[in-house]
Amino acid sequence: MSVLFVDIVGSTALVDRLDPEDVRAVQRAYFDTVAGVLRRWQGVVEKYIGDAVMALFGARTSDGFDAYRAVRAGLEIQRELDRRALPGGVAIRVRVGVATGEAVVDLAAARDGGHGAASGAVITTAARLQEYAPPGGVVCCAATHRATAGLMAQRRLTPVTVPGRAPAMEVWHALAPAAPRPGRHDGPLVGRRREVATARDRIVQAVRERSPRWVSVVGPSGSGRSRLLDELTRTVDAVDGVPVRWCVAACPPYPDEPLAPLARLLSGVAGAGAREPAPVVGERLAATLAGLLPPSRLATALPALERLLAAPDDTPSTAEGVAWCQEVLLRLAARGPLVVAVDDLDRAAPAVDRFLHALFVAAAARELPLAVVALHHPDRAAALPAAPGSGTPAESGCRVTLGPLAPVQTGRLLRQLLTRAGQPASLVTRLLPLVGGNPGHATAYVHSLAHGTNRAAPPLPESVGRVVGADLDRLDGTRRAVLMAGAVLPPGFTADEVERVLDWSPGRVPPALSALVAAGLLLRHAGGGYALASPALRRVAADRLPRRFRAAFTQRAADVVLSQRLRRADLRRGPAGPAGGPATPAGEVPAGPAPHRPATRRQAPPVHPAGAAAPRPVPVSAASRIEPAAAEFRGGPVPATPGGGSVADGSPRISPVLAESRVAPPTVASPAVESDGPEVRRAGRAPLGVVRGARTEAVPPWARPVRPEPVPDVRPRPVPGLEADELPGPVVLAGTIGIAPGSAPAGPRQAQRVPPPWAELSAA
Repeated sequence: MSVLFVDIVGSTALVDRLDPEDVRAVQRAYFDTVAGVLRRWQGVVEKYIGDAVMALFGARTSDGFDAYRAVRAGLEIQRELDRRALPGGVAIRVRVGVATGEAVVDLAAARDGGHGAASGAVITTAARLQEYAPPGGVVCCAATHRATAGLMAQRRLTPVTVPGRAPAMEVWHALAPAAPRPGRHDGPLVGRRREVATARDRIVQAVRERSPRWVSVVGPSGSGRSRLLDELTRTVDAVDGVPVRWCVAACPPYPDEPLAPLARLLSGVAGAGAREPAPVVGERLAATLAGLLPPSRLATALPALERLLAAPDDTPSTAEGVAWCQEVLLRLAARGPLVVAVDDLDRAAPAVDRFLHALFVAAAARELPLAVVALHHPDRAAALPAAPGSGTPAESGCRVTLGPLAPVQTGRLLRQLLTRAGQPASLVTRLLPLVGGNPGHATAYVHSLAHGTNRAAPPLPESVGRVVGADLDRLDGTRRAVLMAGAVLPPGFTADEVERVLDWSPGRVPPALSALVAAGLLLRHAGGGYALASPALRRVAADRLPRRFRAAFTQRAADVVLSQRLRRADLRRGPAGPAGGPATPAGEVPAGPAPHRPATRRQAPPVHPAGAAAPRPVPVSAASRIEPAAAEFRGGPVPATPGGGSVADGSPRISPVLAESRVAPPTVASPAVESDGPEVRRAGRAPLGVVRGARTEAVPPWARPVRPEPVPDVRPRPVPGLEADELPGPVVLAGTIGIAPGSAPAGPRQAQRVPPPWAELSAA
């Protein structure tokens, strides 16, 4: 999240020369202006400190542009104060500091005037930054600078030394919003051949049949929507020898003018660049319209279009320009094939969406070779428009969905990116499980490696964390809680497992899982169940959990996974008894020799004291086996079970696996998670941890074993008469993972280290 801190320059001298009544009037006008600007940019006033105001951006929800909105608000505060006539003719200058980082936010208190809603070092940093800002200026930290790169024009200042911190802190002076720059798409397109072919066929169909087509390219952030559009503009340049004209616009985040994409379309019609001044664009537009409109209509259309270019606001003064813009595009389509493409349509104002639909319907009525390509997030995937006389929307439009790349395609993309960045191609194997088939994430990871990130353990790039966090914040409380619970469970989790982790009543989770699949945040796992769409989403969702919920979720997830493993072991035994023997009642272990295990799992030879007869296991129910194992894993007392007791020397029957992987129980209660509650806003941190003593281990519980301080008197003592090379592996028996009885081993066996229970979760 981002924190803005604004304070008046020279407030002490101002108060000394004014009467108390005038001071009060000036303060009211000042606070009124600041609060109005902050609300307009979706900021929350956290507190008033004398003449200073502290605001939070991204406190309740984040859209990935929290830092951008904070900087824009800081620049607008000074402009609004300059425009406002303050009592007594007083002129106020302010300093603004903006810092971006990690904070703990109380969502219930995240409202205007909610004192103490946020805590973290980022708040102190913002207060320190405003002290170094010039009067009327906005100063940003390095994290804010990186978050607004390409969106704001900034100038680097001399690093400042903050007391108690080392080294010196980098600061940047924010000047103004930057003009949009076209994205660079170098190198071949990887893994999107089918999607490109589908969109290209629809455009060709619109040209040949002179019937408009609507193509929606839908995909999550980083899926390569803009890259696919660039490929279409280069490959679909002609159909049957007839040139195809492209008019492309992109919707910037929070534009000053809602109709800016339409102005960009007009600039494209005139052949002008995005950074050229309005007079130049107007001259080129006049030359272009001279061949499209008769002189009588040109005299009316040109001034209206120039007003739209100068101030593309959604006001009555620009309504005429919008109508003429539609007419110009239709006349261009009448002369030759035309494709109108708008990228990031989910950021556009409703007026832009209405314009595109009206253009599509008008082109269908005139039977023009026009295609509309709309690129947006899955959340905005509305119903496809139907052209008049075309029947169903499926006949006039199609939806191209961009899913994750296959591992082979992801590896090829990573190899290309690493080679171009001058990094060794051997890093592909390290980055492949972190990327999760997302091209944008692959680019971000390679970019971070090129700038000196640790190759052994690459952290989550800040840009990826912001985008994924915005996807998480688009969800309501129920779906967000379900996603966070899924982040602490291994891939392939079910609705029942999520309900047990959240401690919710049955039936509440399945609708949320279906909605998350539709939003592209969950995928159907190959082995059944669900899995998070990307490793980055898993890391961000798990990292959002506060410490007390993290401990509770980790304990419950451990119980759930252990219970499921024991149930699967029962299912593998089957309902029938040994060959030729009687059937075993459901839920009981068959008597007699242990059944044969699959070759993929370690077969443990039976162990018993030398010369002693092998005892027969006692049939026990599945429930009596699960509870003792779960209790032992939690660190509590192990209930007595049939067939339990001790090994040959009388020591307790406790698994060496559980003894090595015991997790310290949480020191707080494990409340059920509801829609609201505190969240941790983190940027670029490690994944979810598990409790180890008094600190948190940054590893999910299913990823690798947790090895805390050894627990005394829990490991089984050696069996007399058994050599070291005859040590067996563990098998499940009577509620614990112990030593299986049976016949003596056939011969010496190489000693092996017993794997922890989490190591076999993927296979299970």
